[in-house]
Amino acid sequence: MSKKVLVTGADGFIGSRLVEILLEQGYQVRALVIYNSFNSWGWLDHIEPSDNLEIVSGDVRDPFFCHEVTKDVQEVFHLAALIAIPYSYVAPQSYVETNVVGTLNICKAALENKVERVLCTSTSEVYGTAQYVPISENHPLQPQSPYSASKIGADAMAMSFFNSFDLPLVIARPFNTYGPRQSARAVIPVIISQIAKGNKEVKLGDVTPTRDFNYVDDTCLGMIALMKCKEAIGKTVNIGSNTEISIEDTFKLINELMNGDSRIVVDNQRVRPEKSEVFRLVCDNTLIQSLTDFKPKYTIRDGMQKTIDWFTNEENLKKYKTNLYNI
Repeated sequence: MSKKVLVTGADGFIGSRLVEILLEQGYQVRALVIYNSFNSWGWLDHIEPSDNLEIVSGDVRDPFFCHEVTKDVQEVFHLAALIAIPYSYVAPQSYVETNVVGTLNICKAALENKVERVLCTSTSEVYGTAQYVPISENHPLQPQSPYSASKIGADAMAMSFFNSFDLPLVIARPFNTYGPRQSARAVIPVIISQIAKGNKEVKLGDVTPTRDFNYVDDTCLGMIALMKCKEAIGKTVNIGSNTEISIEDTFKLINELMNGDSRIVVDNQRVRPEKSEVFRLVCDNTLIQSLTDFKPKYTIRDGMQKTIDWFTNEENLKKYKTNLYNI
């Protein structure tokens, strides 16, 4: 009999792709999407229907709802979170309520309902600017934005349930995921969508920071591998490629793949406060490779081409407001 799993944040970029891959692998999936009066399921509105997919609307900030939604599932992939760094400067309390309190609610509900395993999704942003590279799981945590601070708090809350109550839990810490459906506020969709619209000047913030970019399928397969790994319980594990590319070189790669002739223009409203900018991220993926058979499948060139192909489809591109700065 196939496992029944819950995916929170299933309406989002990574969550929706994780749902698809889990269905492809034969899981029964309960997908939690954020409740809204439009009855929108986010990106799940655009995937193939399945008899093995149950979509539920709700909110991880509500502990009573979390108790109900975690009933009768064996595993929980917890991805629900507020993620945009610029918006965390504007509304920091909402990040604490969703990311920290939401994680508390999911962990408590999973414990009460005797869920067999929980995977909580972290972020490489918790490391801040690299003090050494590649960044291992032992790297100091640096709250350089309200978003990263909330994720540090969420990780600590989750791990406390393993230490205090023996909740079988792993924290997956992906580095910079990109791919189809990514939010318009992220740098790769910003670049692709502006070039696709024919803009000769592409507005960006600081282009000197470096990132360890990972195609979305690799991030999802890393999560599934960690969920299956008994030895990962009680651990925090990076998911990344151990590669590094600057934002400027990312722009150049995309411009080349799209046969563009655009140039970068620095837009000051897109520049993070100096002490908040994370200037360097490179993943040490030694631990996940020692625990599982996971290895990234996509080079940045291959993953970027698949991402460009998706974004340049007119039906997909029109979902993005390329003339606006999305925080």
